[in-house]
Amino acid sequence: MAVLFMHELRYYLTTYTVHQMAVDLKRGETLPIHINMTFPSLPCDVISVDAIDMSGKHEVDLDTNIWKLRLNRDGYIIGTEYLSDLVEKEHKHDDGKDHHEDLNHKFHLQGFDQDAENMIKNVKQAMANGEGCRVYGVLDVQRVAGNFHISVHGLNIFVAQMIFEGATHVNVSHFIQDLSFGPKYPGIHNPLDGTTRILHGASGTFKYYIKIVPTEYNHLSKEVIPTNQFSVTEYFSPMNEFDRTWPAVYFLYDLSPITVTIREERRNFLHFITRLCAVLGGTFALTGLLDRWMFRLLEALMKPNARSVLR
Repeated sequence: MAVLFMHELRYYLTTYTVHQMAVDLKRGETLPIHINMTFPSLPCDVISVDAIDMSGKHEVDLDTNIWKLRLNRDGYIIGTEYLSDLVEKEHKHDDGKDHHEDLNHKFHLQGFDQDAENMIKNVKQAMANGEGCRVYGVLDVQRVAGNFHISVHGLNIFVAQMIFEGATHVNVSHFIQDLSFGPKYPGIHNPLDGTTRILHGASGTFKYYIKIVPTEYNHLSKEVIPTNQFSVTEYFSPMNEFDRTWPAVYFLYDLSPITVTIREERRNFLHFITRLCAVLGGTFALTGLLDRWMFRLLEALMKPNARSVLR
């Protein structure tokens, strides 16, 4: 009886979830995209994060809350880079203008050429050392359909050609530690977490087609977590030497017009009392039944012995 009582008590104390669906009425909000990916075959200097949506907004080499970690051949961190630092370096040349515009323009071009040569040299050295890159952070995009992709598209095409000697040599092998569209809640499953795609002697473009379902999780404590679930399908397009595009990892997302509300609830106390009474009543009824059966069994066994004694 004690075991049954503890089972019913635990059943009462545990919560359960109720799912409800309704039309999504949210407007004017942003969509947070949490990224944590590793590219074992691409140095950080060549990787860019780009985004475009249906409203026509196109951002190249995003610098909002994105970090890049340089990794050695064994996957250990050897350097950190915040993307906004790269953008600041690229725009530093706007300062220091004087009356000798032609001469400054010439020096600027020479400096750019020298920077490009140094970058090519450094990237080739990093590739020879087996450097990789981990990209992580949060993108805040408009709440409309669009895509973001991680690639070498931020490079000048001539620089990229000199580094890789062709698009077929760009290895976009990757490991997705985490990809989500909002905070996590109990029981959520992000299907791309832990995904590994490794290319051996080949190159191509990965495309992940994502369907985002707006979700709201209501805790028993009345805390509300606005987030998103998603489903995904993927497609790989191999690269050949005649393609004019460069390999990349695309995440193409669209939002569902239906929102899901998940509520935590606890069972009613009267329901607990009713089940407890049922357990107690069933226990006493079963005990009485067993007692009656044992009495009849002993009575049946004792009757033959009594007859033999009388004889």
